[in-house]
Amino acid sequence: MATRERQRRFEIVPMKAADLDDIMDIERVSFRAPWSRQVFVEELDRDWAHVDVLKERRPDAGVLAFVNYWLVRDEVHVLNVAVHPEARRQGHASRLLEHVIAFANRHKCRYVTLEVRRSNAGAIRLYRKYGFRPVGVRPNYYVEDNEDAIVMLLELAAPA
Repeated sequence: MATRERQRRFEIVPMKAADLDDIMDIERVSFRAPWSRQVFVEELDRDWAHVDVLKERRPDAGVLAFVNYWLVRDEVHVLNVAVHPEARRQGHASRLLEHVIAFANRHKCRYVTLEVRRSNAGAIRLYRKYGFRPVGVRPNYYVEDNEDAIVMLLELAAPA
């Protein structure tokens, strides 16, 4: 399938309460210490918080992937990017990352930041592909196993 056709097959839209079950399923299989349902409910009410979901363009489509990010002044901070295991290796994480970067550019942000597990080589490769670079380490950031987080930064063009 041609890339453009494939892209039109999917849409990225803001999370709705009806998406929570799908998001929780993805969250549980994607993270060692998954967030609670309540955290996502709270994100719906925060002005600065965004949880966007990727779905096929059809009325009954479930969530294939999601991204959670915050807009804070001139920075977008990515908290989570997760793809359902059955939908991995299909470019969905890239689509979501491109979506967040476009959002940051539209809002004239200077930076996109995130933390990633030191052991998550696949995610680090993805972020590097989009121009993120490591700028620091948060020792023992992941409390469930004391793994370090690599802080990564993408510098965007300065607003005119």
